[in-house]
Amino acid sequence: MSKKLEGNGRRSVKMLLTDHTAKYEQRDLTKRSGKPNADELLWIRDTILLPHLMTMLQRAHDEVKRSEMTLHQVMAQFLRVVMDHVTLDMFNLRRQLRQHNIKLLTEETQDDIFYHKYVCRGYEDRFGMTREVMRGEIGNHLKRFVNQVLRPPTK
Repeated sequence: MSKKLEGNGRRSVKMLLTDHTAKYEQRDLTKRSGKPNADELLWIRDTILLPHLMTMLQRAHDEVKRSEMTLHQVMAQFLRVVMDHVTLDMFNLRRQLRQHNIKLLTEETQDDIFYHKYVCRGYEDRFGMTREVMRGEIGNHLKRFVNQVLRPPTK
């Protein structure tokens, strides 16, 4: 009976079950070095900055909703759409960090520098930014998200 199965090609097909895909992906991750590359450092930076941007947008949204300006409903709706874009980006960043085995641990402040401890595939280090750098980068992110809402990508 095994001779019949060998001839029809059924034994040559290899299948990867969905349960084993995580182990398969982890196999490739262990081969990488522990230090994060430039893209991964940008992901860490953005993961730190986007919650601050989200807080700023939420406060602005609450203020606009409470105000009695003429277009307060339109402005609140616009802020809600921008917040949705930020939330989606935060979700994607967290997924990328998880796939690359990177974890953000603690936050501390020394001499007006915000340090965030991270572990990248066993390599442990701190990522630091000053308040001015954070403000500038948050402004750049806000510009990018507003442009995404106002000028969606064309197909």
